[in-house]
Amino acid sequence: MLQKLGLTLFVIALLAFTLMLGLDSYRLTPETLAANSDYHRQEILAQAEADGLIGKEYFTTFGFTSDLKKAIKKAQQRLADKASKNIPEGVAEWDYKIGDWAVKDYVFQTTRKSGAGMVSQNPWLFFLLTIGLGILGGLLYIIPKFQTLPGIKNNHIYHRPMTRGLKIGLRGFFLGATVIGIIVFGFFYSGGDLLWPILTTVVALLIMGLVLFYQKQKQLQPDRSASPAITGWLGVLTGVCLIGFYILLYWSPQTVTPWIAMVNPLSKALSGNEASQWFLYGLLYTIVVLVMGIRMIAKYRHNKYQIIRTFSVMFFQTAIAFLLPEILVRLNQPYYDFKNIWPLNYSFFFDYNLNNLISSGGLGIFMLVWGIVLIVIAVPVITYFFGKRWYCSWVCGCGGLAETLGDPYRQLSDKSLEAWQYERWIIHGVLAFAVVMTGMVLYTYFTGSHNILFLSSDSVRSWYGFLIGAGFAGVVGTGFYPLMGNRMWCRFGCPLAAYLGLVQRFKSRFRITVNGGQCISCGNCSTYCEMGIDVRHYAQRGQDVVRSSCVGCGVCAAVCPRGVLRLENAGEDVATRAQDLRVLRIQEGKVELLS
Repeated sequence: MLQKLGLTLFVIALLAFTLMLGLDSYRLTPETLAANSDYHRQEILAQAEADGLIGKEYFTTFGFTSDLKKAIKKAQQRLADKASKNIPEGVAEWDYKIGDWAVKDYVFQTTRKSGAGMVSQNPWLFFLLTIGLGILGGLLYIIPKFQTLPGIKNNHIYHRPMTRGLKIGLRGFFLGATVIGIIVFGFFYSGGDLLWPILTTVVALLIMGLVLFYQKQKQLQPDRSASPAITGWLGVLTGVCLIGFYILLYWSPQTVTPWIAMVNPLSKALSGNEASQWFLYGLLYTIVVLVMGIRMIAKYRHNKYQIIRTFSVMFFQTAIAFLLPEILVRLNQPYYDFKNIWPLNYSFFFDYNLNNLISSGGLGIFMLVWGIVLIVIAVPVITYFFGKRWYCSWVCGCGGLAETLGDPYRQLSDKSLEAWQYERWIIHGVLAFAVVMTGMVLYTYFTGSHNILFLSSDSVRSWYGFLIGAGFAGVVGTGFYPLMGNRMWCRFGCPLAAYLGLVQRFKSRFRITVNGGQCISCGNCSTYCEMGIDVRHYAQRGQDVVRSSCVGCGVCAAVCPRGVLRLENAGEDVATRAQDLRVLRIQEGKVELLS
């Protein structure tokens, strides 16, 4: 009964959250127009007046932003025409003309300032009716789980419409449609530049060709994927909603200004600044990790490792990733997430970030040095001792969301050999892209030259942010939780996971040891592996799990009914640990390598 009440409250909160987008009205006035330049302001106001936008009332953001963007685009063209003839003396070209980035910013900021109505006037009320009610509903649904018997048992995960997943054909359709949609949208996002969409398409086709060729040449075994006979349509609906949320958040934030207005008082209380779409996202992200973290603890409370690990990701997301950066801004210091490491934090070496840190005094210099030390020293040293789990399963925010919100979908990860081949090509390709992009950015920073051969460092970093930072990490990485599993980004796209994985594969003491004689081939370990590793295959052969993709979450060991799997650290065989067949026995403090 309590769970039904909690589910009902959550659905009501979700509906209220969605309907909020249509409760405010919007009216453009000279006071609400956000423009940094007097030339821009005068031209935009003149165009808006000519189009009849001044004082006109709109009841949705979609109509208002559509007409506003058209007016700003016309003003942009008019100023460009004037600039081709004559620019006022003493005025720089980029201050006179309206850049494409300025068009997006003006639309967003003007929409925020032009909103008025129920949400803008009662932000705390709507916060309680949406986020507050959602938290209450989620907790009421989760708390009864603490009264059930601890341990993992058959819980019908493949029978439920929310966690069943997709048939193989629909999985291909959703993934293909998303990739094509991102590439096509990227063409318009980059101002009609064909180079990067075409290059991305060529690379994608090349990877597909290499994987299919390898499969054919090696005559590998048939797929063993997580594709059910019947599609879970409730999960599909959830995935579509998540994908839609990320599209609006990343590429159309002006359409969600009521949500941003709702959290504005909280942003002012923490940092003293107006809320942005990133504050909204960070807040929702943190709340989800906390609430679903409680669910994770309830589900795996029979395993001490899982409880401590879940508390760890909850702490790092709340204190280090969300609260501390906001407090730093309040103290007039740079916004900085101390746990975010390059190349996951791909903007760390961007010129604006380096200049901001260097100009911020001692603390800014410390942040710069801290970030470099993490990359050069901390990652290889800590990974040597503990494997990539120290970051991917204990610290990382992406991993934290995957382990909490994504836990119900971990069984949907594809265990096929074909998926593993795609994984190896794609994730190391992203790492190479990140390294090249960063090298070009640093070259520009130190030399002042933006062009290297026929490429512009600005366009390279812009496309990386669009394709990898937004499209892959957000739209696919989280939106595909209910469709293809909870670690799509970590498994196929995260460049930091690739870096950590290379160290773990060849120079780390971490492995999952196997007592093959106790294995009953129940398959729980493979089912619950979110990284698509067929753990049962290793257990049946008595072979320790040494895979660069393994994040050391330990769930395979937690769900094993026989205690076959253990997470271990041993340094005796680091130089040869990646050999194909071996069994390591650890007994009474002694390590013995068996044939």
